[in-house]
Amino acid sequence: MLAVIALSACAVQQPGTEFNDPFEETNRSIHEFNKGIDRAFLRPAGQVSAALPEEITVPVANFADNVGLPGMVANGLLQGDIGGSATNTFRFLLNTTVGIGGLFDPAGAIGLAEESTDFGETLAVWGVPEGAYVELPVFGPSTQRDMVGIIVDMVFDPLDKVGTSPQIDYGTGARVAGLAISRGTFMDTIDGVLYDSADSYAQARLAYLQNRRFELGEEPPASDDIDPFSDDLSLEGFE
Repeated sequence: MLAVIALSACAVQQPGTEFNDPFEETNRSIHEFNKGIDRAFLRPAGQVSAALPEEITVPVANFADNVGLPGMVANGLLQGDIGGSATNTFRFLLNTTVGIGGLFDPAGAIGLAEESTDFGETLAVWGVPEGAYVELPVFGPSTQRDMVGIIVDMVFDPLDKVGTSPQIDYGTGARVAGLAISRGTFMDTIDGVLYDSADSYAQARLAYLQNRRFELGEEPPASDDIDPFSDDLSLEGFE
C-alpha cells in the first residue's frame, strides 16, 4: 500500500490537462474486458432486476447498503468526521434491529441519511494525491489513490466484528445483487456511455474523474456531469 501511495505521489498531472493517464493503452484493454463482463453478465442481470417489483429489489438494496455502513463509520473516524460517523452508526444500529437486519430503512424514514465515504476519501483527507487514472479489471474506473482505498476497504471490513451472522453470511451476495439492481436502475445512462458514445473509454474516464473530484470537494461539478460509474455501480467493497 505504501508503495502505491508513493507511486501516486510521483504521478503528477501535466499542467493544462484534465487528467493524468500514462497507462492509457493498458487501461483501454482493461476497459474492453470490463465491457465484455458488463455485456455478458451485469447488463442482463440489470434487465432482470429492472423487471422485478420494488417489494423484492428495495429490501435487497437496503441490505446491501446496510452491510457497508461499518466501513463508512471507520473511515469517517479516520477522517475526523465525528458527525458523519455518528449518523452512520445510528443508521446501522437502527436498521439492523428495527429494520430486521437491514432489509428495511427506518433510519432513512426519520431523516438519518447515509454519509457515504470510503478509504479513498480518507487518503484524500490525509493529503495523498490522486495519482494516475487507472481502469481496474471488474472494478472499473479508478485512480491510484482510490485503488489503494478499494484494497483497504476489502481487506479491513469492520462488519466482521460488529455485524449479525446473517449480515456477514449474506453480505457478499447482497452486494452483488445490489450491483445488478443499480445497473437496472441506471440502464439508459450506462448504456449511453458504454455502447452509444463514440469513445466509451474517454467518456467513462471523464465521468468518473469529474464525479469523484466533486465528491471529494476537489472541483465543482460540470454542467453535463453524469455518474455512470459511481460507488453503487462498481464492485468497490466487494469481497
